[in-house]
Amino acid sequence: MSIDEAASPTLAPPPSGVTALTHRPGRWIDGWDAEDTAQWNGVGRSIARRNLQWSIACEFLGFVVWQLWSIVVVYLPAAGFTFTTSQIFWLISMPSLVGATLRIPYTFMVPRFGGRNWTIISALLLLIPAVGLALCVSNPETPFGVMLAVAALAGLGGGNFASSMANITFFYPAREKGWALGLNAAGGNLGAAVAQFMVPVVIGLGAAFSLGIPLAGWVWVPLILVAAFGAWKYMDNLSNARSDLAGSFAAVREPHLWIMALLYIGTFGSFIGFAGVFPKLIADSFPAFRTIDMLGISLTLAFLGPLVGSLARPFGGRLADRFGGAIITVCAFAVMAAIALTVVWTLPLGNFWLFLGLFLVLFTAAGAGNGATYRMIPIIFARRGAVGEAGEVRESVSTARKSAAALGLISAVGAYGGFLIPQVLNASNSATGSYDNAFYGFVAGYVLMLAVTWFFYLRRSSTVGKV
Repeated sequence: MSIDEAASPTLAPPPSGVTALTHRPGRWIDGWDAEDTAQWNGVGRSIARRNLQWSIACEFLGFVVWQLWSIVVVYLPAAGFTFTTSQIFWLISMPSLVGATLRIPYTFMVPRFGGRNWTIISALLLLIPAVGLALCVSNPETPFGVMLAVAALAGLGGGNFASSMANITFFYPAREKGWALGLNAAGGNLGAAVAQFMVPVVIGLGAAFSLGIPLAGWVWVPLILVAAFGAWKYMDNLSNARSDLAGSFAAVREPHLWIMALLYIGTFGSFIGFAGVFPKLIADSFPAFRTIDMLGISLTLAFLGPLVGSLARPFGGRLADRFGGAIITVCAFAVMAAIALTVVWTLPLGNFWLFLGLFLVLFTAAGAGNGATYRMIPIIFARRGAVGEAGEVRESVSTARKSAAALGLISAVGAYGGFLIPQVLNASNSATGSYDNAFYGFVAGYVLMLAVTWFFYLRRSSTVGKV
């Protein structure tokens, strides 16, 4: 008996009337059909929920590793590193650039290796950037080029999102994808907030034992190992989530893929971009609030931004399930444009709490927009496929494969916003000494994306109807 056979639990026969599932060694499941109501209500829901839980755990740690450099850079000067502002911005943005690029191949890893198998592999790969960061920041003489290369490796954590979302979309029926994908994404996004909260705590505690910044990397190693073990023990591979190159190429040729990618740059790109740069913005604009002392530990309130954005994401998906993703996305862009403009107008007041409050609203809108736009993707592709007898959207296996490919590719393009936002802010600051021009550019971008959303997905004459 193989290890995987020993690890597979013995399952009771399905209830009468439920389509039987076949379980093979390596935790492969044949015959999965989330749109089969009897199967879903009988055994499918519990299997999907178990896979979702461990997917969230692994993706959470992926986001943690992805965002480590955004907070670690704030502590580098005190540790003896003498990098310029431009170099700091590159350390912040490089993980997003690499992570966005890796999302493209990661999208196709689930069909190639299986969702459970690739989750194990991608989780273990996080050990490389975590240990690499710990080693680099332990020596102030580490060259900038080496630091940048190790920061780039943190992009492995960003790639996890694409494969995780592509995997989970196969487990849930179309009518429940919004909430499921929202939870999966929110669990991952929450890693950005936890990293920005925990790293200062760990560094502060480690300083008492002369450990300091390296603990920002070492502390995640045992958690990564636990998550990888959980994925090996409890997750499953679905045989119907197989490679479908024709479907993937069809998704790339679909104009709506690129339209949704643009919208996702505005929602998720804003979330991850501002999450990465928020500690730097606070340090530059309000030096007195760079850190806040709590019980002898220096914390940064920057973690509140990605925290509220992460929590808002599943509710954006649920609102999209009820009212339609397009209308929620339009509302999100309207709020983001208004807040970005208000930030520019109120920054001269020098009120940190107003600044923080405005950004929390911006993060909330971006998070809700993330859930809404991501919910639109499978609906758009499903409407090219089958429709149920009562008119509800249902997905065929081929349509599900195409939408899974689209989810991963769109997440890849959208993640480039995490690179663009810090670099636009850096360019504005280098050219004018302020971030005003960058924020005016963001306002224009949000208004454009609002108009695109309305034109393609809210007009009565839209080719896909309201989504």
